[in-house]
Amino acid sequence: MAKQIGIGIIGCGNISQAYFNGAKLFEVLKVVSCADLKTELAEAKALENGCKAQTVDELLANPDVQLVINLTIPAVHAKISLAALNAGKHVHSEKPLSVSLKDGQKIMETAKAKGLLVGCAPDTFMGGGFQTCRKLVDDGWLGKVVGGTAFMMSRGPESWHPNPAFFYETGAGPMFDMGPYYITALVHLLGPVKRVSAITTKAFDQRIATCKEQFGKLLPVEIPTHYSGSLEFHSGAVITATISFDVYAHGHSPIELYGTEGSLKAPDPNTFGGPIQMWTSSTKEWQTQAFSHRYLMNSRSIGAADLAYAILSNGKRKHRASGALALHALEVMHSFEQSSKTGKSIVIQSRPEQPQALPLGLIEGRL
Repeated sequence: MAKQIGIGIIGCGNISQAYFNGAKLFEVLKVVSCADLKTELAEAKALENGCKAQTVDELLANPDVQLVINLTIPAVHAKISLAALNAGKHVHSEKPLSVSLKDGQKIMETAKAKGLLVGCAPDTFMGGGFQTCRKLVDDGWLGKVVGGTAFMMSRGPESWHPNPAFFYETGAGPMFDMGPYYITALVHLLGPVKRVSAITTKAFDQRIATCKEQFGKLLPVEIPTHYSGSLEFHSGAVITATISFDVYAHGHSPIELYGTEGSLKAPDPNTFGGPIQMWTSSTKEWQTQAFSHRYLMNSRSIGAADLAYAILSNGKRKHRASGALALHALEVMHSFEQSSKTGKSIVIQSRPEQPQALPLGLIEGRL
């Protein structure tokens, strides 16, 4: 049997089952235990998934847990990740890495000081959809990418999410909830961001929940809900992006890239597969592209699995959904509001390595 990394999942809410399921897919991962402040949630997930329910302190003290999966709400991401690192555990966190840039930097500094690794969602860019897009870009089908667009525009989650209030609190909103998917996918395709110019606003001071669980509840809006800006990449590409919870409908592709030899319509970066279309100077028409890579279905935990392989390699292998990448995305997200407030372009200080593309021909359940 292949070597495995024991994982402990902290936070047994809405997204957790996707991680339990994903961990079953990758042979390098073994779920040891789970924890939640609501003990009944942890006990239910433990029973459903064949692991042990523990308190957070018990999980962090468990010697069989080598990697903590942090699925708590954004406001406590930093607290839990730092506690795990201080307990000697590697960490893979849900996005964002933290609410504040200062806390994100502290997480990375702590991990470095203790010789531990940090990973962070999103890992959707590791799915077959964006790995195929990466191969098309790397193989030169678009020529030099000079521009593009990124649009995530919806009416917000209060109509379907059972607990929508936190989406409108500091550390959430459209940028910190959905922005990581788009920014991370773009950095995967183009490399790191150099500079951001943006304007932010919000349509309402209060929203009304229409989900059945909290129907009619007023939700105070603490953050901007409409972000629009331009991202200049070190590669020279300039991407126009709008991330919003204030739009009922639109007709834009999630991500498009424009190069000197062609254009690419990429799928929704919150999915692992999705349709891909390309127009080139030779075809002169949009053509649907076949997938070059596997992992097209919901494969959450693929980033944690990649991190587990990095742990087992003792420094010989780098993981792709890294803390450094997440910290860069966090800095870019904060720069939108900073640029809007100051009326100036914001130079991004971090410059992580572009994640390596996945190899072709992977066996299901392995990376």
